[in-house]
Amino acid sequence: MLKIAQEKAAVDIGFVNPRDFTTDKHRTTDSPPYGGGPGMVMQPGPIFEAVESVREPASYVVLMSPQGRRFEQAIARDLSVKTHLVMVCGHYEGVDERIRTGLVDDEISIGDYVLTNGALAAGVVVDAVVRLLPGVLGAADATEEESFTNGLLEYPQYTRPATYRDMEVPEVLRSGNHGAIKKWRIEQARRRSALRRPDLLQEDSGSAH
Repeated sequence: MLKIAQEKAAVDIGFVNPRDFTTDKHRTTDSPPYGGGPGMVMQPGPIFEAVESVREPASYVVLMSPQGRRFEQAIARDLSVKTHLVMVCGHYEGVDERIRTGLVDDEISIGDYVLTNGALAAGVVVDAVVRLLPGVLGAADATEEESFTNGLLEYPQYTRPATYRDMEVPEVLRSGNHGAIKKWRIEQARRRSALRRPDLLQEDSGSAH
């Protein structure tokens, strides 16, 4: 999908290596933490200069961090309207706190677990954002009924054949009655959400008041 988006000129993706902004012969970007402790911490200098080398007036700088707000579809939609995203990927024990307080506009986490580095998490965010850009998926309404778009999990999907190993596609989906199909899909989305993600229904109920 990212390749398609780039071929359609919907997005331009570039990479900046903080090592290119170091001053020592070893191109060092990390140091032991002040106060002691395990691991290494990313130094502020190389990351500040790396970001500033591409930063524009409209740039929105995001730090991938397990301490950031949990990434959700609504955030992906918000990011998809930004004209220039800069993703900062930490490594090791994380980044110097001054990067968080003096450089970035937002912090995002893709889940309550720890990865080797932030590049993997950034890839998830970029993929979720890019597919929302106009024209990337083709049909204008391609993302409107996906999971989380309307605050619920997506309804069950079926395709040909109508019968496979004695398992049949629900009759309503073959009826041609669009009103009945829409009603069935809404009911199934709520039922599936109640079973698998009841928290979504609670959030939906709370937003209605």
